[in-house]
Amino acid sequence: MKKIMFLILLAAFPNLVSAQKYIFFLHNNFIEMAGPDAVHPEYGRAEYKEIISAFTNAGFRVISELRPKNTDVKDYARKTVKQIDSLLKKGVPADKITVIGTSKGGYIAMYVSSYLKNKNVNFVFIGCCGEEDSADVPEINFCGNILSVHEKSDATAGSCLKLKDKSLNKVSRFKEIELNTGLKHGFLFKALQEWIQPCIAWANGKYE
Repeated sequence: MKKIMFLILLAAFPNLVSAQKYIFFLHNNFIEMAGPDAVHPEYGRAEYKEIISAFTNAGFRVISELRPKNTDVKDYARKTVKQIDSLLKKGVPADKITVIGTSKGGYIAMYVSSYLKNKNVNFVFIGCCGEEDSADVPEINFCGNILSVHEKSDATAGSCLKLKDKSLNKVSRFKEIELNTGLKHGFLFKALQEWIQPCIAWANGKYE
């Protein structure tokens, strides 16, 4: 019912759409497979609800959902591209749209960037770039304003610089942050200000 009422509101007051800033949040694979309240044996509970609340409390319209198990990365990326295209057609400026993904969600976000090919949309890739990706995944070509966040102690994912350097599309801005929380890949399970605040700043156009 809330979703229906929101759609009616957007239709009646189209200026509300263009005035709002949007975050698409794409969660990690653990949440996809185990649910939002499950506890990881090493990293603890994935704080999905707290992460969504942090972005909502910062004034963003957050678009996020719990994906079905074994969701295909490319299919979901195409679905997200359609949602973004819908907002753009309603008059939302591209730089008011930010796609944030953690781990598998970040991988999906990289495909969204590649498929959308919009140089003004903001993206944050968190704990998702692998050393082999630049050679093994040629279809990933970043486009837009790209913020990469990874954790020094994370053996699963690291820098996105190689993927950025080989990208064929327009990368308008690129910034990379290396955290040092000691939480390994579990850093992105938590609603840590260390990565949430840079996401909020990036989504607000504070690129420096």
